[in-house]
Amino acid sequence: MAFGWSASGRAETLSGQTAIRPAMVKVDFTSDSLTVATVEGDAGVAGRAVTIDDPARVASISKLVVAVGVMRLVEQGKLDLDRDVNDYLGWRVRNPAFPDTPITLRALLSHQSGLRDSVDYIVPLDGSLEAVLADPKAWELGHAPGTYFAYANINSPLIAAVLEGATGERFDRLMARLVLTPLGLDACFNWGAGCSDGRRAEAVTLLRPNGDLALDAPMHGPDPCAVYPASDGSCDVDKLYKFGRNGSAFSPQGGLRISARDLVKIGQLLLRDGAPLLSPKSFAEMVGPAWTFDGKNGDDDKGYFTGYGLGVHWLTDKAGNRWFGHVGEAYSLRAGFWINPAERRGFYRYVTMVDEFSTVGHCFDRCP
Repeated sequence: MAFGWSASGRAETLSGQTAIRPAMVKVDFTSDSLTVATVEGDAGVAGRAVTIDDPARVASISKLVVAVGVMRLVEQGKLDLDRDVNDYLGWRVRNPAFPDTPITLRALLSHQSGLRDSVDYIVPLDGSLEAVLADPKAWELGHAPGTYFAYANINSPLIAAVLEGATGERFDRLMARLVLTPLGLDACFNWGAGCSDGRRAEAVTLLRPNGDLALDAPMHGPDPCAVYPASDGSCDVDKLYKFGRNGSAFSPQGGLRISARDLVKIGQLLLRDGAPLLSPKSFAEMVGPAWTFDGKNGDDDKGYFTGYGLGVHWLTDKAGNRWFGHVGEAYSLRAGFWINPAERRGFYRYVTMVDEFSTVGHCFDRCP
């Protein structure tokens, strides 16, 4: 089927009719096996069937992968989960209502830092995360850091800045070195380090339900600006991006592009209690949970959150079984990545072209 893009960015057949089927993918896995349950629809392009090898932006599932990288640095002695992050940043970050209370990586990874998404957590390439966090609107002013859970994407750019400050490495390259490359994954954050040449052209294009482009338009060759551009629209990463001062450019909160097959390899690592990248002790500390809802110690979002580790969401299914993993929701994609530690199995599923105003869920029994 012939395919083109309208001036509005809508995917169309040459006759002007939108003719793209939502992608629906589900894979089940154990520590040493993968079973394809569902692979249906298009990879965001009419006539191009989706496969389990196509990289897609997995949204907030990225947070779990970042946590694996953090724990590797903790094991290497380069990070301390309970140390004041200012020691790594070289600039000061504090909740203005609690100026004497340090912000720690443990609080950031478990969404107990006090940061809130009431300011824009997407910082331009030439922007300053320090300036963003100096705004009192970025903070919950009623609870001290480390005492109250409220899910917030803005934690992630600060985590990325801390990692850069502690290592002197750019976030995408650091994640490739620590997690993606050692596992043999062809994956990356915002099309940065870790993806092979030509990988961008294999991406699942994310579309709105009406066919409008949401993200990752079809293209050949590298993305001309794979990160958030500068305030003037320019995109010279080497010139403008300052390590430890931004943290947002490579989208640590949601910008991981990875195929279903490769994400399963991370799931298998989790089923092996972190091996080969983490010790059992570090894995247990990451998984936690670090926070469990007691009725008043956090915003449970009407029962959506009941427990959270370090980059890890916990839920209980209808049969009473406990699962950990993460959801992903952005750019009309809905996804769920879940591990059952007792039964030593897991699954990953995602659907594209979802109405962003549809009911939020865990992509567990169904997706969305």
